[in-house]
This record gives sequence, C-alpha cells and structure tokens, in this order.
Amino acid sequence: MRLPLPAALRRTFAAGLLALAWPALVPAQVASPSPSSSLAERPAATATAQAPVPRSADCPPLPRPLDPHTVPQALRRAHDRGLLWRVEQGGHTSWLYGTVHAARRDWMLPGPTVLAAVKASDRVALELDLMDPAVMQALQAAMRNPADAPPLPPELARRLAAQREAACADPSIAQLRPEVQVSSLLALSARREGFDPAYGIDLVLDGLAHGLRKPVLSLESPEQQMRLLASDDPQETAADVAAGLAQLESHAAGDALATLATAWSDGRAALLETYPDWCGCMKTPAERKAFDQVVAGRNPAMARAIEAQHRAGHSVFAAVGALHLVGPQGLPALLAAQGFKVERVPFPSATPAD
Repeated sequence: MRLPLPAALRRTFAAGLLALAWPALVPAQVASPSPSSSLAERPAATATAQAPVPRSADCPPLPRPLDPHTVPQALRRAHDRGLLWRVEQGGHTSWLYGTVHAARRDWMLPGPTVLAAVKASDRVALELDLMDPAVMQALQAAMRNPADAPPLPPELARRLAAQREAACADPSIAQLRPEVQVSSLLALSARREGFDPAYGIDLVLDGLAHGLRKPVLSLESPEQQMRLLASDDPQETAADVAAGLAQLESHAAGDALATLATAWSDGRAALLETYPDWCGCMKTPAERKAFDQVVAGRNPAMARAIEAQHRAGHSVFAAVGALHLVGPQGLPALLAAQGFKVERVPFPSATPAD
C-alpha cells in the first residue's frame, strides 16, 4: 500500500517532468544526427496530431520552437546557467548538472562551459530519457486516467475544469489522472511570466545528447515517478487535487516556480537549498519530512547509479533537477562521501550570487 504524502510535495518534483511528457501540452523533442538541429526541431504542441485549440486573447503565448538555422549562432551567444559540479575519481571525470523543468526561452541552450562538459562525457544520465520511445510510452500510459476510476467530487471536478480553461490547456489533458492534470497545470502556472515547460532544460540536454549520438540513461523509471504522484485511493486523490487547486487559485504556484527558476538561472545554490522555507508548500514538520523523503530520499539511488557508471570507466554527464544537488543530502555531497573529488565549476560570466 502506498503511504500518503502531502500533495504539494509529490507535485513539486514531478510536475515538470510529467508536463514535459505529455505531448498535448509540450512539444516533443525529435532526435537528429546534428546536435543543433536536434535542439531546434520542436514542433508546435500537437499541431500535427489534432486540430488547433481556439485560444482567447488572454491566453499565455504558445511556445515558439527554435529556428534550426539560428541555433549555431545562438549557441555561441548562450550563457552558462544553473549549477555544475566536476566529479573526479580513478583518473577520469564526470559531471553533475542541476536543471529546471520550466524555463525561459532564451535560457534553453547550454552555455560554453556546460556544452563542453556534455561533449567531454561519453554518456548522459537524466531522471528520465523522454526521447526513449519505451520510456515515453510507459509514462504516458501511466498518466492516463483508468476507465474505471471513480470520478472526482462534483465541486472539485468543476474547479479543475475551471483551471484547465484558465490555463488554456489542450482539452486532451482531461484524459489524464486528476493528480497529473493538476501537476501539469502547476508546471504551466508561470507561462504568463515567460516560464514554460516547453523550454525545460532537461529536454534540451536530451536532444543534444541524442544529436551527439551519446548513450542516454534513465536514472529512474516511469513507474517510480507515477507511484510518487498518483493514487488509486479516491479520498487521497481528492485531497491531492484540492491541495493543488488551492495553489493554482491563489497563484502561489506560479510565484514559487518563477522564483525557483530564476534562482537556478543565477546559480544561487544557497537559495535553492532553502526552498522549503519559501515555497509555501511545507508548513508543518510532517510536510518537511515528506519533502525530505521525495527529494533527498531519491538521491541515494541516483548517486549509486552515477557512481556505478563512473567506476565502470565512463565519463557521465548527469543532469537532474537542481533541488537534488544542494544541501548535505545532495548528489555532490553523497559522492564526496564515497571518496570522489567534487568541486563546483564556476561559470566565467556569472557573478557570485550566494
């Protein structure tokens, strides 16, 4: 039996990846032999699969794909963002890179230091390789609402429909589990401020790795992701949806997402480490304990997977959500405890933010 966790905490780390995985909401990334073209070939969401959804004038702007002809020049102008660590042992080097799952369009392309680290690696490890058809198929299947699932209470269903309409979400989102609908809406909650899951850093790195013909590893499985997000207990589902709707209706979710993404862009590890203090989603000791379980609690398994690849002689570029890299239980600290030499890589254009 799955132990219940506060809804806001499960959604905190899962919302971005689940929104990225649903093609009705976010463009799919297409692999290509050319690194620059694989970064750029992001078709408009579902434009090739179904008729466009009518949009009112107050809808957030649709994500704009990169122009493949301008990607090489844009890469030369790109700035390093986020947090990067160099990990050394046994005479070779791996890297840990913190990402965000929703970002601004001009943050998408990696800067020179990050790009050099990707090129110097012989494989890339992500939470999920969303360009792997098997991973995507399994995740999308797990996200769909079962035909025999009990309906939400009428008032919750009405509020959820209102939030789908307010977000100008594609109607196909209603096919998802209610918790996943809320997660996707949370990931889309700061689009009016320019933060969109379609510009998520994970997908760009996924496309870059495939374009460079590097093996891409999933550090987790779709089943693990979904076990932490959705429930088959109607009462727990209703509680999760109610908590997420409260965040959406108060606009707290969008504010927290914008702050998180900006802290990532500025490389502010100290601010990210104090996320529980300012996100508004951890108001009780029990909620903080649950956050530790679903964020820091996932780190040991990811650290072991990265360590195993490195000890096998590989140079790994591991890119995961930035909250997994900060604090005493973050991946850099865990690998340092295993005897790795771990050091933060400074970015030439960055100013000290911490």
